[in-house]
Amino acid sequence: MDAPAETLSGQYLNYRAFRVQNGPVQPPEAAQLGISSRVRTFDEVKDLPPALTAKQAPRKKKQRTGNEAPQDANVVKMIENAGSKSGSGSGTSQALTVRGKGPVPPNANGPTPQINTPSTSLVRRDNVRQVKPDWHAPWKLMRVISGHLGWVRSLAVEPDNQWFASGAGDRTIKIWDLASGNLKLTLTGHISTVRGLAVSPRHPYLFSCGEDKMVKCWDLETNKVIRHYHGHLSGVYTMSLHPTLDVLVTGGRDAVARVWDMRTRANIHVLSGHKGTVTDIKCQEADPQVISSSLDATVRMWDLAAGKTMGALTHHKKGVRALVTHPSEFTFASASTGSIKQWKCPEGAFMQNFDGHNAIINTLAVNEDNVLFSGGDNGSVSFWDWKTGHRFQQLDSIAQPGSLEAEAGLMASTFDKTGLRLITGEADKTIKVWKQDENATPESFPLDWKPTIGRRKY
Repeated sequence: MDAPAETLSGQYLNYRAFRVQNGPVQPPEAAQLGISSRVRTFDEVKDLPPALTAKQAPRKKKQRTGNEAPQDANVVKMIENAGSKSGSGSGTSQALTVRGKGPVPPNANGPTPQINTPSTSLVRRDNVRQVKPDWHAPWKLMRVISGHLGWVRSLAVEPDNQWFASGAGDRTIKIWDLASGNLKLTLTGHISTVRGLAVSPRHPYLFSCGEDKMVKCWDLETNKVIRHYHGHLSGVYTMSLHPTLDVLVTGGRDAVARVWDMRTRANIHVLSGHKGTVTDIKCQEADPQVISSSLDATVRMWDLAAGKTMGALTHHKKGVRALVTHPSEFTFASASTGSIKQWKCPEGAFMQNFDGHNAIINTLAVNEDNVLFSGGDNGSVSFWDWKTGHRFQQLDSIAQPGSLEAEAGLMASTFDKTGLRLITGEADKTIKVWKQDENATPESFPLDWKPTIGRRKY
């Protein structure tokens, strides 16, 4: 039979009153066992490691005063009994680790160097240190070529490195001798600014595109247009030839990149996805075979077989105006206003920033010696070490006499096939040819590099 509810509640109230007056009650055996467990736990670790004991100077123990003694005699007796091995309670230790058994802690014989111990502490590792950049000779202006009547917007070097072509706002394409800088030929046919040029390495063809929506193929044996590629709805700003396929890729203000069969003039793919003007396109042999940049501040990598986006890089804050692929590495760079970023193919992994060129960057070029060139809208020029992102030279391109100061701007650039000459097209209607200073040495042009604690990767 269960007890009545009134009886149980009365017993509980009596128990509460007893607890309030006398405190919790437990058997002496339980109290002894609890104290024994706690004392034996610390008994195993009461001695310092030998290395720390040796360092400790012998100190005179202070005498315990009467005020420090515990008040309860029973507690004193329990602690003394627990400290002796023959005392009451369990004979085995309650400690989690027993000295002399099991693995030795890493700091048992003194402090351990932090780098050898796996740790989550905020210790800077050696591999965060900056790599010292390679020394590069400074670049200087070698030649100024005049002849165009408008801004020079596009450049292309012939595969045999004998001549190069330039396209400008005067609607003409001019062929120049690379060694002497003399004009060899002028091609007319576009009715608006020529914005893109490409010379085929496997055919005697020159391709051009312009703001008149036209994409033309020129036969260099007859110097005449033999094909037109119709389809763009607005100005065509950039073009690139595939290195191994007979494929041409163009892009422009209609925010798409079009892939053309070079021979049949068929529009194979329309690569759509950008939300703004396509500013630059680069082709390479391996995936991503097509890379495009746009004023929508993104860089897209394309699957050429499927005609779809492989990935979109959204790191830039402003419109991306220039791309460049490294001639020997599987990497590329993109430039927007005040920002150049380096990427790793094929996944488009971010590698590093090139910080310091605070201008609207219109053009990029890189050679096999790992020299990256960037040209700004205000005439500023920067030369960088491709591996480390260090800017080893900066200067301003000087506008030619007779032109406006506002026309000091770089619109196009390219290295020749040897990488020893840099050709730039500028807003003062000239073409400038740059070369490295042969007399420069690391002593006369020292490397102005100051390592920081670590490069920020973002």
